[in-house]
Amino acid sequence: MSEVLPPEEPGHAAESGTRHEVRHEIVELFKLVALFLVIFIGLKSFVLAGYEVQGPSMYPTLEDRERILVWKLPHELHKLPLFGWVQPFERSDIIVFNSTVEPNKRYVKRIVAMGPAAERDDTVAAGTVEPEDESHPVKVTYEEGRIFVDDTQINEPYLQDEERTSYEKREPIMLGPGQYYVLGDHRSVSKDSRSFGAIDDSQIIGEAVFRFWPPSRFGLIRDVR
Repeated sequence: MSEVLPPEEPGHAAESGTRHEVRHEIVELFKLVALFLVIFIGLKSFVLAGYEVQGPSMYPTLEDRERILVWKLPHELHKLPLFGWVQPFERSDIIVFNSTVEPNKRYVKRIVAMGPAAERDDTVAAGTVEPEDESHPVKVTYEEGRIFVDDTQINEPYLQDEERTSYEKREPIMLGPGQYYVLGDHRSVSKDSRSFGAIDDSQIIGEAVFRFWPPSRFGLIRDVR
């Protein structure tokens, strides 16, 4: 004998529909949160990240406890063969990089000299001989507050007058492709390439481009060439 189920009461149908809608909304919410997390992690890993300045080594350009945004995308693109031609940094850029002398610590310093640009041309015409790498190391000398790159003193308009003189002298450093000589703007208290030498491209996180805290100093970090 066939059984016939009693008709569903209107109230029960409405309650079932409401539960279905709630489950659907929860699923959509989880999807939205997951998408947001993927975008956030991607942006933080490859595009833009925030850091807090600790210490006075970049004073007055950056002050202790200020919060900055670091632009990572050009440097991340430079790592890819297709975008090897991108030059992510120039002299006087302020960068954040991983320390090799203090584990799990990052520094913020200014690039004052760069090694020769690495040539990245993987194509060789038929019947020709690939030329040898003709890039020559760049010599950097720190002498009594002045920086000489290949024996020519560079202009440093970002320095305060008291930072332009010093009794310090350092042996010349030779920079190869992908190497950088970095110094703090407040050099009398800064730990930088004078003590730990040149840094390598692989240590760099990105360029400090924007200050978002405190509100009184909100804005772009001034670019001085």
